[in-house]
Amino acid sequence: MTIRTTITGAGAYVPPALVTNEHLSALVDTSDEWIVTRTGISTRRIAAAPEKCSDLAEKAARAAIENSGVAPEDIGLLIVATISADTRTPSTACWIQPRLGLKNAAAFDISAACSGFVYALDIAHKYISAGAAKHALIVGADKMSDIIDWADRNTCVIFGDGAGAVVLSARPAADGGARGVISSMLGSDGAQAALIRMEAPAPGAGHSIAIADDGSYSTAPGRADVLKMDGNKVFISAVRGMSDAATRAIEAAGLTLADIAAVIPHQANTRIIYSIADKLGIPHDKVCVNINRVGNTTAASIPLAMVDALAEGKIKDGDFVLLVAFGAGFTWGATVLRWGKKPA
Repeated sequence: MTIRTTITGAGAYVPPALVTNEHLSALVDTSDEWIVTRTGISTRRIAAAPEKCSDLAEKAARAAIENSGVAPEDIGLLIVATISADTRTPSTACWIQPRLGLKNAAAFDISAACSGFVYALDIAHKYISAGAAKHALIVGADKMSDIIDWADRNTCVIFGDGAGAVVLSARPAADGGARGVISSMLGSDGAQAALIRMEAPAPGAGHSIAIADDGSYSTAPGRADVLKMDGNKVFISAVRGMSDAATRAIEAAGLTLADIAAVIPHQANTRIIYSIADKLGIPHDKVCVNINRVGNTTAASIPLAMVDALAEGKIKDGDFVLLVAFGAGFTWGATVLRWGKKPA
């Protein structure tokens, strides 16, 4: 019997603190117009100091499990995609496993940056297809505010904190209309790794952000390694990589672009998102975008956008949906699925 991997529940969490472009213009040499023109971002959510990446992940995961109706003890696999884990070891997955009651799950993290959610989805899909688990939980979570330099306007204006999660379940594919993952492809090019990297800041640089109880913000030097990137070269590679991944995944699914009802891309910036849509000939109204409200949340961006799209009625039962991402490494990937919690 053919088994499909179906998304049976989705959940999301973003911290309450809202950082606007006006707030950032008081911290670095920038403006609302400069940020919106280059990124499409107006606001982003930033976690307060006590809140860790695992806390973000746990809250999104709880929402996904509740939404799925799957009992925690029935989940056999937990994967967390992150580049901002609480600790190098144990993994974020192992930190949250007991909090969620996933006593029967194998748990581990993966590091594929902004492609992390699509990578985790592919791994869990293959795990379920092989019969190794009936249900899996995958989480994309990042507290990017911990690893960026808040005095560097090239990065601090882009990123936000958040987490998104989905529960995946094995379903019998009774016919060609069965819901679930239809195709998935991944790729990478380590020769380009230096274009998005972590490095030690210059003396006096590496500023962290502090959020006061009254909602005010301040920065101070003293940060360890911070994220750096060559924006122009990344832009070109991201458009090319995501477009190619999307085309290959759609062809592997035996579909055409016209069959796709919704596209959920990694929320890198709106220029990249709409450049990809134009390159592929996808109408903008089919593209799910929320970066304007939450910023680039790296591994969390696709599940966060998915939850928003579901709430807005942009994804309906039976729709073909394309997920596509590009991130540091370079890494990229795409998944085509047919939406529906229940078997066709």
